[in-house]
This record gives sequence, structure tokens and C-alpha cells, in this order.
Amino acid sequence: MWNIKKATHLGRVISHSTRRCAYSTQTKPANRIWPAVISAAAAGGVGYWAASSSPSSSSIAQSTQPTASLPVARPKPTKKKIQEAFHALQAVLPHEHVSVDEDILQTHGYSDNSYHNEGAPNIVVFPSSTEDVVAIVKIANELDMPIIPFSGGTSLEGHFTAPMGGICISFSEHMDNIVAFHPEDMDIVVQPGVSWETLNSTLKKNNLFFPLDPGPGACIGGMVGTACSGTNAVRWGTMREWVLNLTVVLPDGKVMKTRQRPRKSSAGYDLTRLYIGSEGTLGVVTEATLKLAVIPEESSVAVCDFPTIRDAAAVVPDLVRAGVQIGAVELLDDLMMKAVCLANPSLGHAEKPTLFFKFSGSKPQIEHEIKVVSEIVKKHKGGTFKYAKTEKEKEDLWEGRKICLWSATLLKENASVWTTDVVVPVSRLPELIDETKKDLSTSFLPAPVVGHVGDGNFHVFILFDKSKPEEYEEAKRINKALLERAIRMEGSVTGEHGVGTGKKAYLRKELGDNTIDLMWTVKNAIDPKGIMNPGKVLPEN
Repeated sequence: MWNIKKATHLGRVISHSTRRCAYSTQTKPANRIWPAVISAAAAGGVGYWAASSSPSSSSIAQSTQPTASLPVARPKPTKKKIQEAFHALQAVLPHEHVSVDEDILQTHGYSDNSYHNEGAPNIVVFPSSTEDVVAIVKIANELDMPIIPFSGGTSLEGHFTAPMGGICISFSEHMDNIVAFHPEDMDIVVQPGVSWETLNSTLKKNNLFFPLDPGPGACIGGMVGTACSGTNAVRWGTMREWVLNLTVVLPDGKVMKTRQRPRKSSAGYDLTRLYIGSEGTLGVVTEATLKLAVIPEESSVAVCDFPTIRDAAAVVPDLVRAGVQIGAVELLDDLMMKAVCLANPSLGHAEKPTLFFKFSGSKPQIEHEIKVVSEIVKKHKGGTFKYAKTEKEKEDLWEGRKICLWSATLLKENASVWTTDVVVPVSRLPELIDETKKDLSTSFLPAPVVGHVGDGNFHVFILFDKSKPEEYEEAKRINKALLERAIRMEGSVTGEHGVGTGKKAYLRKELGDNTIDLMWTVKNAIDPKGIMNPGKVLPEN
């Protein structure tokens, strides 16, 4: 087993400061003294996950009442139960791998990147192996303690917040290893704490890479949990296409492998895909076997601006129908391009809606694709079509897309960024973006648009001041309107960020009662005590 990160992560976790969102209803423990931490962690609040019955529904389209067993309130873990869990965990793990330090609890429950912060765990543990996770889960199961998996901590929808307290299992400290590498089969087995960036650095010397690129700091465990993707998805697909099998610790402590290692199999239910996107609600993933790809022979980048965002968005359906195997198609609106120009004027971009393209493959293939794309953008009133001829030009052209998130904060003083995430069929994308821009034009908040538009997925960066309640409420309104607009256009409320707590209220409207009821049936069958990341993904009503 190879450790591919040498830093001591526990020190990083302790020193990292993460403040809770001003709108959270939870309070921080008063100090680091163990009894005070226990008392604060056990105080107040209600949980979920005891089963109850509801009337049956007749159809997805017409039903309004859920039929599956749904959760009802139950108390958080008591002080006595938390103390019992703490001592039991110290009996199976090194003492320093079981923490109730206030900073660590807060870091593993709250995120400045999320506006769905609902609580911190009571205990954080740092396992080193699947066997450690089994021991942790068995203790949690025996004591009815919630379990919350944690890897990179970069998620945006409250995936690792702990509304009912419980035990957070943190993987990035000691479970960040490569378990096995099979270059001849182009696959690799990794633990959940491995970051995709570090993985690709390791693979590069073998001329291989893992094509997903969800964002800096993301780790494989969270990428599996949220079914992530990123800018490369239009060419390479999402996490669901790149995971061969998973090792999962079930809620009762049993260990399951979802399938064997070949790239295809017809053996039974596809449990691998069941767990991809389940966000830790059905079990704890401790190993993932990932498919790998050969690094393309050549790559290039091109940029083109447009008079309107609808003109730019209209390019995408034509690209899809033309059969171009493009590496990425990213859309930045005029406001986002203004921010990019503020951040780096030397890039020389116009403050107009702009498409950024990536090409990869053989040199003749790239030359052909650039020719086809240049003709399509011209048809849609595209301006100068600039494409990179050298490595330096490639880096410079793509820099505008690379810096857009932090650049957005230059548009507003004291800005926090609420990053939205919707996806629609590409034929509806121009309509969705056009309606969204009209809505944003009536708002007093700046909100630039950035999209992985090659697969119909885009984000609005809503900029607001967290200290001003009226701005927070307006950010929520914009987000809600966008989610409902995507559903109306046969789309989804999340293309890659996952559901967490932030979007579960919209799932019934998107998927229908019968679909949600079946999900609850699966959840209750696998996790009858409801201890696996409770309060996430599935709506309670």
C-alpha cells in the first residue's frame, strides 16, 4: 500500500479555521474541555429516521402523498451515550485517532462554502483501514449513533454537516493510500482520502490519468458520494462511468464488495452505481477501483466571444449534433468576464459572453475539430476565434476559466459565493440561461454565470454579504427560482454537486413520489436504524 501524501493531516485539520454560517441554528461548544464538549453536543435538537407509514400513491405524475416509511423525530445522542461511544472508540483505535477537540468538531461539521450548516458531530475519528471502519460502524450501530463520512470537505450542499450529531469518520488523514495499481489493465484501487489531483500527479509517469476534475481539494470518497464530474464531463463522462467496484462497510459492520474488477459484467444488480451518489446514506466506502485513461497525445484550447449569452449557448446543441468529441465547453457570461478582466487585465478578453473550448486527441483530430467548431461559432455570431498554437498560449487562454470563481468575489465587497448547480437537456440550455439572466437582471445582487455547457450543466455564482439578512434571503430566492426552472425544463436540480441537505426538498418535484418512495424502501432495507448520514438526500415529507 502506498501513501501518496506525506503531510501530517491531523495538524492541518486542527489549525484550519472554519466558521459556521451566520444563519445556522446550532451553537458551538463553549470550550475544549471534554465535559463541556459532551454537554453542548448532547443538548437540544431532534433527529429523524424512526419509521412510520403513509398513505399509498397511485402514480408519479398525480400522487401527492408519500407511501414509503418516512422518518419521525427522535432525540440526539445523550451525554451518556456520547461518553460511552468515546470510550468504546478509544478501545479499538489509537487514542489520538479519536477526537472531541472543538476546532476539529467544527471543521468536520461546518463549511464556509456551504449555506446548509446544521450542526457538528460529537466525535471525529481517523481510521487507517477498512477493519478500523468496521469497528467504528459496529460501535455506532450498537449505540444508535449517526455516522457521517468525511474526505476532502469541499462539498457545497451540507453533505457532512451533522444535524443529529454523531460520529464523523474522517479519511484524508490516514486513508489516503493507493491499495493496488494495475497499469496493464488501466485501473487502480484507492482509499477514499486520496485527492484526484494527487492521484493524477502519481499516474502521470505511466502516461495515465483519471479524467474527473470536480475542483481543487476534492477526494475520491466525496467524489463517489456525490457522483461528481467537472469540466471534462462532456468528453469523459461522470464518476458513474469511471468506478469499477467499491468496498463498502454496511450499517451493521459487514463488508461488501460491489463486484469484481473487469470493465464489464452482467452479474446481478448494479450495486456499484447504487452507492455512487448515495452520499454515505447506505454505507461507508473504504476502497474504490477506478478506471484510468491514456493521457491524450495532444491538447489545445480555443476562446470565442459572442454578442449575447443566448448566441453563445446556442452553439452547444449544434456541437452535440455535429459529433465533435470536444474535451470541454465552458460558458462565462459578460459579468463573469468582467470579473476575469478585473483579476487579470493582461489576458485581453472582451467583457462579453465567452465560450472556452478544450480539444484533445491526435494532432489531425484536433485540427479537424477546431475547424468544425470555428464554423459553428461563426454561424452563431461568434467574434474572433482564438486557438492556442503553443503551450504558453494554451495556458494563457484557459487562465480566464481557471480563475473565475475567486475572480467573481471582486464584483462585490465582502462577498460570499453561493454556487448553484442545475442541468437540463442541451436543447433546452439556451432557454434556461436566457430566463435565468432575465431573472438575475431584476436582482440587486451580482450573480455571474459559469457553465459546463457541453452537457447542459451550469452554475450561477450568487454574491452576497452573509451579515445582511436581506441579501441572504435574495440569494435563497435566486437559487430556488433556478432549481424550479430547471425541473420545469425536464432537468435536474443537481448535475454534479449532489443533494445533501440543500436540495432534498426539491427531489419529489423532480423525480415524483413513487421514485422517492422506492429510494426510501432501499434506504430502510439497508439501513433500518437510519444511522448512515441521516438527514441527507431523501426528503422527509
